[in-house]
Amino acid sequence: MRKIDALLAEYGESHQNPTNKMVHWICVPVIFVCVMALIYAIPPVAGVNLLWPVAIAALIYYAVLSPPLAFGFVVVLVAGYLVILALEAVVPLPIWATALILFVIAWVGQFWGHKVEGKKPSFFKDVQFLLIGPAWLMSFLYRRAGLSY
Repeated sequence: MRKIDALLAEYGESHQNPTNKMVHWICVPVIFVCVMALIYAIPPVAGVNLLWPVAIAALIYYAVLSPPLAFGFVVVLVAGYLVILALEAVVPLPIWATALILFVIAWVGQFWGHKVEGKKPSFFKDVQFLLIGPAWLMSFLYRRAGLSY
């Protein structure tokens, strides 16, 4: 079994309840974009916004696990970046404050979903599951589109 398949299966074990799954479909993308926004809000180092080196590192991680999923995450990163720019344009708060508020709300949702599920979040077992959550959702999209990952 490929490592990505094992990780997705293990992650899926604590995400069987339909309510928890629905919560994850909402909260995981919000958390992902909020983390992007929080990193984006850090002042540039040597003229480079830190979002891009961190995004490249995450893409390398995904590419090692599954090149097709990494390709999908390029789309997710571009979409997330566009959301960040839109939030900056319309929300009067600094982007870090907006992201922090949404981040906390989304994590409250995640923990509520796991309470409904009756199982602890996977990242309590292994921190790498923080990156597997988005891949788990993307794997469903790939399967629905008839694409292999």
